[in-house]
Amino acid sequence: MKMARMITAVEAHAEGEGGRVITGGMPHLKGNSVFEKMQYMQRHHDDIRLLMLREPRGNPALCCNVIVPPCDPTADAGFIIMEQTEYAPMSGSNAICVTTVLLETGIVPMVEPVTTLRLEAPAGVIEVKATCKDGKVERVEFMNVPAFAAHIGVPLDVAGFGHVSVDIAWGGMWFVMADAAQFGLDPTAENGGAVVRAIEAMRDAAAQQYPVVHPDNPDLTGPTIGALTAPPTDPATHGRGAISVSSGAFDPARPEALTGALDRSPCGTGTCAKLAVLHAKGLLGVGEDYVNAGPLGTTFTGRVERVTKVGPYDAIVPSLSGRGWIHGVSQWMVDPTDPFPQGYTVGDIWG
Repeated sequence: MKMARMITAVEAHAEGEGGRVITGGMPHLKGNSVFEKMQYMQRHHDDIRLLMLREPRGNPALCCNVIVPPCDPTADAGFIIMEQTEYAPMSGSNAICVTTVLLETGIVPMVEPVTTLRLEAPAGVIEVKATCKDGKVERVEFMNVPAFAAHIGVPLDVAGFGHVSVDIAWGGMWFVMADAAQFGLDPTAENGGAVVRAIEAMRDAAAQQYPVVHPDNPDLTGPTIGALTAPPTDPATHGRGAISVSSGAFDPARPEALTGALDRSPCGTGTCAKLAVLHAKGLLGVGEDYVNAGPLGTTFTGRVERVTKVGPYDAIVPSLSGRGWIHGVSQWMVDPTDPFPQGYTVGDIWG
């Protein structure tokens, strides 16, 4: 069988969110940091992202990771995060999937009952602690990059929805966040289509009306992702919400068009951004946990570990923990005669 490309991946999910992890078949990625390797891949090998995330090999809600050699000498491994419309600088669910795959496949030796390791993401190095038993990673906790709020309670004019009040914060990605009640929505899985449309309209509006740039890296701009939040329904949690993973540009002339998919997990970077907003509002202190539920009812636990500064912003250093599971090993191939070497999107589910 003649193949133009063959990629080996481990299929995993973190609290429901798919995070495919590529372990073999990648070209050499150049760069003096994982961020630079991410940029090199974006410029020269973006076809791999499209191949892995679009149909027939992917779906609108899927994320994918590439394990790469770290550039920081203190790191055990590096990883690049690929999403439908961007290369995310950091992702909590993907960090959990990558850690689970590294340890359960033996790429990084597992030590029971706790394995500590350092992973270099494009956003920086994170410290990871994995609780392990009988060869299984039972829970992953990591110290995330600093999170901070750039805007609190600012007015936003959203096409098709009117005026709402939003918060804009960095949690490893730039988020725009709002109370779901302002849109007349409950952010549940059953309301996924309506929730996605509202979030994508809000994200598009925020990118135009409140563009933001990370003070330590001018290439990290946004907001690129959005969230609707709601009060808890489970007394074991502190809040809940839904995040839309964009799969295309929002069209204000067609607000009914689906342009994303719900993050199936509570979203790790979104939870960290939420912690930063709550801390900025005086609602969450250092050392306090926040259990955040996603649309499936699964949870991530975030904690404000300490305060710090990022450029002009008051910031927090958050930790996040959750669970990941491996559910398959795959080899993805490209036949040279395949008419869709970069996959495809179809309007019934892609918008």
